[in-house]
Amino acid sequence: MAALKAGNWQIGVGYTLREKTLGIYGYGRIGSVVAGWGKAFGMRVVVWARAASRAKAQADGYTAARGKESFFEECDVVSLHMRLVDSTRGIVTAADLARMKPTALIVNTSRAGLIEPGALVAALQAGRPGMAAVDVYEEEPVVGGSHPLLAMENVVCTPHIGYVTREEYELQFADIFDQINAYSAGKPINVVNPDALRNR
Repeated sequence: MAALKAGNWQIGVGYTLREKTLGIYGYGRIGSVVAGWGKAFGMRVVVWARAASRAKAQADGYTAARGKESFFEECDVVSLHMRLVDSTRGIVTAADLARMKPTALIVNTSRAGLIEPGALVAALQAGRPGMAAVDVYEEEPVVGGSHPLLAMENVVCTPHIGYVTREEYELQFADIFDQINAYSAGKPINVVNPDALRNR
């Protein structure tokens, strides 16, 4: 796009997704949908996740990786799909990234904290993986244009916009209004801490 806007035409050769291996790390609500998209593009889908999620992926017709190491070694694209909780913080290590092919792409639209701090920049500088696409960062917002990922030609960066759609906002705000109205009516819903209601 930048080349075309600058007055140039085709400036390189791309890669096809067909017959490449898509690695889905975390097979929940979103990971399972992305696996379906990979299949639609003719990709071989491999899943690494908790045992129960791997079993679900196999039941859905996908391959469960033999182990975490082989998962990172064999995938052409790795897409992260996990919640960030204590047990998943830094779950993707520098060693995992170093196992990836120099032609591989890692995609993180979940949470930056899933990757060990500083590991992604270092791995990309070392050439394994060869590319990244990120929508999330260790510190947000990223402003001023000085983040090291923004200076890398092998990285596509977006400003945490994966959920920023009119439909998503309408859904979120409708849910919030429903909760406020229920609370005002004395019948709270989606209560995270029920003990707080007993003590008011």
